[in-house]
Amino acid sequence: MTQHKQVSDIESRPVGALITWPRRYQLLTDVYFLGRAGSLARYFATTSGIRPGDHALDLGCGPGRLANELARQAGPDGRAVGVDPSPQMIAYATAHAAPNCSFDLGAAQSLPYPDASFDVATSTFAMHHIAESERKTALAGVFRVLRPGGRLLLADTHPTSGLRGLAVRAMAQLAAHRAGGQGHSHDGDAAGDPLSAVDIRRYRDVLTDIGFTAVEFRTGPFATGILTAVKPG
Repeated sequence: MTQHKQVSDIESRPVGALITWPRRYQLLTDVYFLGRAGSLARYFATTSGIRPGDHALDLGCGPGRLANELARQAGPDGRAVGVDPSPQMIAYATAHAAPNCSFDLGAAQSLPYPDASFDVATSTFAMHHIAESERKTALAGVFRVLRPGGRLLLADTHPTSGLRGLAVRAMAQLAAHRAGGQGHSHDGDAAGDPLSAVDIRRYRDVLTDIGFTAVEFRTGPFATGILTAVKPG
């Protein structure tokens, strides 16, 4: 069985809201995405720009679906690492890891990896779970561990109309409630509109301030919003 390790002291800084039920989370995502959560993971991995031989990092990896897909697309000469502060998620992900994929227990804002050690970094449906005061720190850490020319992909649910739009709003309200219950509330505007907490466009200026270029937003399948950026070469 692939082993995992703790890569940071996750109690030394605010972590945010944790999800500690991997099997139920897998089931909920499968239901929400109508059985096509695997297809969405493939879409995210492809959109990240990963290439054979690349090294990829997935922040807030949860049960490991995207990290395993990144490893698959990176091929036998590449690898993927998933990081999550939930021991339950890491244990589950490790038990289901691809041969070239590993999982580490740690917080996104305390990455211990060497500078310029990854070609691709992703974080999907996870940024709003990080304590708000730590989000820029987490993204700056991603910038540090990416190689020049490295690519970043952030994704989360995105407002739409119809039934899916109502589902997105319900999930955003749940996320805001969970974060508040953990003592790590979202910003003030999220209190009035929980959708703002999951709107990935909020990080455009932050990424630019950190030094990322080519910051671009697009909408993806299943009412998702995707923000991509590049570390200058």
